[in-house]
Amino acid sequence: MKYREITLEIDQRSVAWLTLNREAKHNSMNSLMMREILEACKELSALESVRAVVLTGSGEKSFSAGADLGWMRENFERNRKERRAESGILADMLEALNRLDKITIARVNGQAYAGGVGLICVCDIAICVRTARFALTETRLGLTPANISPYVMERLGMSNCRRILLNSYFFDAQEALNMGLIHKRVDPKELDEAVEAEIQICLDCAPGAIATTKQLLRKISTQSADENRSYTAELLAEVWETDEAQNGIRAFFDKKPPPWKQ
Repeated sequence: MKYREITLEIDQRSVAWLTLNREAKHNSMNSLMMREILEACKELSALESVRAVVLTGSGEKSFSAGADLGWMRENFERNRKERRAESGILADMLEALNRLDKITIARVNGQAYAGGVGLICVCDIAICVRTARFALTETRLGLTPANISPYVMERLGMSNCRRILLNSYFFDAQEALNMGLIHKRVDPKELDEAVEAEIQICLDCAPGAIATTKQLLRKISTQSADENRSYTAELLAEVWETDEAQNGIRAFFDKKPPPWKQ
């Protein structure tokens, strides 16, 4: 479909590039952008051929400044039911990105604040420029980082969350790396090369196995040890029956590349 606030492109390798396209507004997310990201996730989920998804912001200054303050102000005029619906769109969008069955890479090309940090936290891999700055700025505005908090907590843990959520603490790329928010920081001129290196690693892996492993990680994080023993034993037995597993092992012994390797 045609999008207005984002762009979605799929290259010849079946790598999707989802770009927040509001550079003049620091790629902040208004209601339409959130809905378009949600729709893009549905589109990508339906495309089995897509191998990886790169999420980035347009321009060179901002990855995303989070939710658009104009959208926030519009919600003051809505009733509780309407506000709940708008907040629900943000929550649904984050979970849709979190549950994509492809590897997701955050290409953090600049500053990321509030919901922009939330977007990073729902991606599997995050690479930022050394000049990037980060903050969860909600409390400075009398707000709370409600929708993004589960993902930030899962990514950073309670100690870091107390440090950065309560007082809207601003931090740089080195601190983001130390916290585990991002996995690599590079000079701006090296960003594309670093992202490309991650893409190449992704393309070496079986797409079905990636999807299964993402589901595995979500599942085992919510179950008891006894439940996980039963679940994981059954899952591996199922995977042994897949064409991917059999082709991958056969290729290893034949000393040939597996069929999914490009």
